[in-house]
Amino acid sequence: MRITVLTLFPEMFEGFKTNSIIKRALGKGVAVFQAINIRDFTKDKYGRTDTPPIGGGAGLVQKAQPIVDAIKAVKKPNSHVILMSPRGKTFDQKMAKSFAKLEDLVIVCGHYEGVDERVNDYCDELVSIGDYILTGGEIPAMGISDAVIRLLDGAITSDSLEEESFDNNLLEYPQYTEPFDYEGSTVPPILYSGNHGAIAKWRRKQSLLLTREHRPDLFAKLELSKTDKKLLDEADSGITPKWESDAIEKGKKFMH
Repeated sequence: MRITVLTLFPEMFEGFKTNSIIKRALGKGVAVFQAINIRDFTKDKYGRTDTPPIGGGAGLVQKAQPIVDAIKAVKKPNSHVILMSPRGKTFDQKMAKSFAKLEDLVIVCGHYEGVDERVNDYCDELVSIGDYILTGGEIPAMGISDAVIRLLDGAITSDSLEEESFDNNLLEYPQYTEPFDYEGSTVPPILYSGNHGAIAKWRRKQSLLLTREHRPDLFAKLELSKTDKKLLDEADSGITPKWESDAIEKGKKFMH
């Protein structure tokens, strides 16, 4: 897959490309990533890419010509061009998975007070990362690129992609590491039981409870199975079911 970001500040992406999972993925050829300077395409004799808005108003607006010419220069027949815009659909994990199936993704970053309205006509989709204001589209472009690249085959192990937050509208279950007791807070004994079936049920229950508490908007979208409803009923009753108590009792032998 190829990801091309069109930006006035390509240097912002140097750290993004050279660290952690993204660096390894690019090094293995899982994806190709490039940040292209929109300024290279301006025809303004002074090298400007922005101008005060027609009709008056605060700030500077990016001109259509440099952005459109940059799009035309990098766009291929199979390219999907997105513009970071507050009027776009909010980016989520479902959209990340959709983008990860593309062969070529072009991300256009606005900056300053926005972009000339006519740029929209050269983009396939408008995308937002939330209802707040940033100085430009570069940080959103990094977020989208990160979310997409990590989904590509070979970027990370398949096990790491299983049961992640936002998959199937569920938050991920709690995770723990050693030691068992850290400043009085202990690891749930069931995780020491070695009973993988009981651990899976416990983790499912915790995901359901965390989603219901912290993201009721996601919880409302869930289609609860009979097992899910039973797990929630167990939690709401305050009574530990036998399958769980048996596993916990077994796990106590391995706590340290």
